[in-house]
Amino acid sequence: MAQTLFIQIRCRPGTSYEVADEIGLRELHSELYSVSGNFDLLLKMRVANDEDIGRYINDNLLNIDGIERTNTIQTYKVFTR
Repeated sequence: MAQTLFIQIRCRPGTSYEVADEIGLRELHSELYSVSGNFDLLLKMRVANDEDIGRYINDNLLNIDGIERTNTIQTYKVFTR
């Protein structure tokens, strides 16, 4: 099984396309969106249940140049598919 996470990403101005490209190259996402509001990108990610989520995000996402801030939303129950 895997845990579904949504991660809001704020990028340094002018870098959202480069950040999105790098996320794509690392194949971290199941879906990746450009969004409006306080964040620039919304990443849907699946992480194995036995994985340390904080370490996984730190080691695989937060070292991408251009990311200023993230907000991780952990999901629990799926109501619709």
